[in-house]
Amino acid sequence: MWKSRLIRHALKVCSRNYTKDVPWKKRLLLLPTTSCLHGHLQHYSNKSNSEIDLTLFPIERIRNFSIIAHIDHGKSTLADRLLELTGTIGKDSHEAQMLDRLQVERERGITVKAQTATLVYNYQGIDYLLNLIDTPGHVDFSFEVSRSLAACQGVILLVDANQGVQAQTVANFFLAFSKNLTIVPVMNKIDLKNADPESVGIQMKNIFEFEPKDILRISAKTGLNVDSVLQSIVERIPPPKNCDIAKPFRALLFDSWYDRYRGVIAVIAVIDGVIRSGDSISAKHTGKSYEIKDLGILRPNEVSLPCIQAGQVGYVVCNMRSSTEAKVGDTLFKKGLVNVEEVASFRQSKPMVFAGVYPMDQSETPALRSALEKLTLNDSSVTVAKESSAALGQGWRLGFLGLLHMEVFNQRLEQEYGAEVIVTVPSVISILLKISWYLTNGYLPNKYRSPTKVIQLHGEKNIKKYGAREIVVNNPAFFPDPSIIEQYFEPMVLGTIITPDIYMGPIMSLALDRRGVQVDSKNVDSSRVMMQFKFPLNEIAVDFYDALKSLSSGYASFDYEEDGFEASDIVKLHIMLNGEVVEELSTVVHVSKARKYGKEICLRLQETIPRQMFQVAIQATVGGKVVARENVAALRKDVTANYGGDISRRMKLLKRQAEGKKRMKSIANIELPRDTFIKVLKR
Repeated sequence: MWKSRLIRHALKVCSRNYTKDVPWKKRLLLLPTTSCLHGHLQHYSNKSNSEIDLTLFPIERIRNFSIIAHIDHGKSTLADRLLELTGTIGKDSHEAQMLDRLQVERERGITVKAQTATLVYNYQGIDYLLNLIDTPGHVDFSFEVSRSLAACQGVILLVDANQGVQAQTVANFFLAFSKNLTIVPVMNKIDLKNADPESVGIQMKNIFEFEPKDILRISAKTGLNVDSVLQSIVERIPPPKNCDIAKPFRALLFDSWYDRYRGVIAVIAVIDGVIRSGDSISAKHTGKSYEIKDLGILRPNEVSLPCIQAGQVGYVVCNMRSSTEAKVGDTLFKKGLVNVEEVASFRQSKPMVFAGVYPMDQSETPALRSALEKLTLNDSSVTVAKESSAALGQGWRLGFLGLLHMEVFNQRLEQEYGAEVIVTVPSVISILLKISWYLTNGYLPNKYRSPTKVIQLHGEKNIKKYGAREIVVNNPAFFPDPSIIEQYFEPMVLGTIITPDIYMGPIMSLALDRRGVQVDSKNVDSSRVMMQFKFPLNEIAVDFYDALKSLSSGYASFDYEEDGFEASDIVKLHIMLNGEVVEELSTVVHVSKARKYGKEICLRLQETIPRQMFQVAIQATVGGKVVARENVAALRKDVTANYGGDISRRMKLLKRQAEGKKRMKSIANIELPRDTFIKVLKR
């Protein structure tokens, strides 16, 4: 009803400018003042024109695939061309990167969230249903790639003909290879002036063993030869396996997001059976049951359909209200079934970088809690734990897959939920401490409970106190007394660097400076080399990638994977103000970096701490030894300003002032403003 009224009103307005022989829909589209109405009409038009009867597509005519590549190799542009060629979107659409919907994606020009779209492609007179998943390319979002591949039978491995094989290209290839997926090699951007398809083809043969004749050469930007990609998808990628439409409903939940009006919207890959609106389903992980309120496919907008069947990918709305209910990797099945076999078991993502997140104003804590719950539903690789600080108040400690992941998450908090937060300096999982034997009946405090990290202690009393021989610390504030620690360990990663050989020298110097140990080195082609180093995670977590790009003029690429823990000489760096330890500023570092990092913190504090009526000593200490110190000079009144008498009287006044300041210093507490912690801790 409201739509009809809006159309009639708009037609009256635009009738002054357009004659009656111009179609009404065209008049609305040409009318500048009806842009909002245009959006609504376009949505309903696409929806009605995109109605698909999924029952007409047997499993043999379904293809589920992802596009994987290094960052900025053209995944989203290729996805746009595939959407255009299949008629999913119009060729006159002026919106680039249709599947990059987040504001942060468009601002940064990168994909951070895997997106799904259903295409219909007619090949040799037969319609095929293609389910496309566009994945991120940066190493920090590898979990998005991993869970997307669980719903696929094949991938398009995209390589830039100008940049060649990069580190994340190698990582994504082996990720798809380990899952036994069919890989279609595609070389993009062959129309660029500096493109070198022959050299890149040799790289792909040397590293991946692809034959040059099997590599498709395209230009996603101009559309050159993109139709061959669609043909190869149908010909090379197999249909979904182990799917049976005759069995009861069973599906894999591999993505979700939150809608403020409908709750959780889950993206599923149906393995068995058929699901219809009104059906009742259960979740294996939580055991809860739900009624299907709406379901359909993404083209790339939501299109409601009466049913989804085995082998197909779509979305369901079933009144899930909490992020804990929509667990990625969970199995959904028809209510009432027993002994349901899980579809897939996801390897849970392991956070590599941790940071504290606090509201700017403590009155905003409930709003920030709600924002975190909704955003972690959309990004399940983020871990959340409550944390409190004497300086910053109530907050949360979040675990991320990398530094870019952390920056993007915080940017989304601000843009999508209007949250103003303080983000502390990132740290990595730190320590393993060793004890002589295991205790089975002890109590382990919540702050030490972690499935991925360990600290090892010694002494029966200490083991009993902490409840286990091995505990893990990712927050310096929870670091045990060093006297009870038998041995330290720190997380290691295996890093892969691909670079032009002219930058080998500076890059090796950088790697060695970051305590890297070279594991392997081989030539990719005549001018590029691939090197592997074993790094402590703490050395590469913050600024290694920026330093690498700077040294190589942007040509080097970097990727890493976790590689366990190794014994290390770790120390806790305390920050003291006039002899009092400020726990919020303490951190854990390698002994070789303690002096340098302590000096940086002291200098930063010297610039931000307000001056007092007495001198403030800022010290960085390790095990009681001062490794760095700075002073904040005292505010001083000139008590001899109006005195012109004898020098002995002048000195007496100065001595009395000094004694007063000394007495004040011994009894006064230094109350640091909250802004000081924000300036020091904030990145």
